[in-house]
Amino acid sequence: MPLPWSFGHPPLIVAAATPLRDDGHVLDEPAIGPMVAFLEGHGADGVFCCGTTGEGILLSLDERRRASRAFRAAVHGRLLVHAGAQTTADTVTLAADAAEMGADGVAVIPPPYFPLDAASLTNHLAAAAAACAPLPFFIYVFTRRSGYPLPPDVIRAVAERAPNLVGLKVSESPLADVLPYLGLGLPVLVGSEPLIVPALAAGAVGTVSGLAAAFPDVVRAVLDAPDAAGEARLEAVRGAMEQQPFVPSVKHVLGRRGVPVRSDVRAPLRALTAEQATRLDSALEGLGL
Repeated sequence: MPLPWSFGHPPLIVAAATPLRDDGHVLDEPAIGPMVAFLEGHGADGVFCCGTTGEGILLSLDERRRASRAFRAAVHGRLLVHAGAQTTADTVTLAADAAEMGADGVAVIPPPYFPLDAASLTNHLAAAAAACAPLPFFIYVFTRRSGYPLPPDVIRAVAERAPNLVGLKVSESPLADVLPYLGLGLPVLVGSEPLIVPALAAGAVGTVSGLAAAFPDVVRAVLDAPDAAGEARLEAVRGAMEQQPFVPSVKHVLGRRGVPVRSDVRAPLRALTAEQATRLDSALEGLGL
């Protein structure tokens, strides 16, 4: 099964940051447009908003609705809205709202904290898919963030109940943990940048990339010419960004690249210290960035 949209090349969907101000307490909607223009100007085919890199789980429902509308107004390509939340009710609310306001697709990660069994997971994801139907629906697989795995059999069960399930965002690693999802007959957008090259070779169709929130041009270049050198480059850049907290690092780099995104993040996240910022700048300089 292909993606519901044709790109003509492996798509780069950027898992975008969410601009904040006032020490992270306030959504900075005016910064979303310039940030999206930067991403699209450097090779993005679309945006995935309010996900992990976008601090979505830390935002209120109202903030997530407002952010998604600001992204919709700015994005010329495809907009996927992450609707994953702690409860099924909130997830359904966000999924329905995304469909109402004109998103191109909805993605949902399993709720964190409580390890759900197969029946609970299936019911939760099927309810989210129904809430946004017939809008394309993606399941977001990321064990390190949900706290427990999402078995392929659950995805098969959701597919039987949700005709609008059209793909997967799989952020698992190593590659052995991605491979089971490549055999489900659904297109896979890989989330771990160091795995983009081998995952494409194994059948993935593209990426939803958090690293591209800061370096869309770097990720785009590897998607266009996936080889061993590109694989090593993505691993090195991702490693430099993860020497300190990743989301504040993304916002720091955006500011350094001239994008009007402040360093503010939502507590309990915190901005980089001066020492961390200097270390990051030095590491990236050493990579020619």
